[in-house]
Amino acid sequence: MTMYAALLRGINVGGNKKVPMAELRTLMQGLGYDSVATYLQSGNAVFGSDHGDEDSLAAELAHAIEKHFGFTVGVLVRDHTYLKAVREACPFPAAELEAKQLHVTYFSTPVGAERFATVDAVAFLPEEFRLGDRELYLYAPEGLGRSKLAEALSKPRLLKGLTATTRNWNTVVKLEELTGA
Repeated sequence: MTMYAALLRGINVGGNKKVPMAELRTLMQGLGYDSVATYLQSGNAVFGSDHGDEDSLAAELAHAIEKHFGFTVGVLVRDHTYLKAVREACPFPAAELEAKQLHVTYFSTPVGAERFATVDAVAFLPEEFRLGDRELYLYAPEGLGRSKLAEALSKPRLLKGLTATTRNWNTVVKLEELTGA
């Protein structure tokens, strides 16, 4: 059985798209997933499955959420191997930074540097970003809420055709640990 993390985009934020975690766990167990657990209230779940792949599991879960809760939610599913690779490939000194300073945005598909070529990275220093394959690492010394670079990187024209969801470094690490158990 493979362990996965499900990353739900934009739930339980500002009173919108409420998804109680206990209800999400029950829904996921009903889909036949094993070892279901949630982390925080912001759309992080881990589970085991011996069928499907990341994309088919994400589609299955998104469909079940829409049917059960009555609204659509972007869902990304990533396996433990991928989550571990993201953690290990961090281009910033994660051990030296506060968790609020370092974030990872996960994308539904691989992204190339050309997608973000119009972002003048120098204009946002000391904030910085680096691209991985299906992820973007963001260093924001003052946190995500004050980050002008995060705002620039999240423009709809840059994310067109993608599902994207961001997690702080503590969550990145915890999801990798939970899927590795």
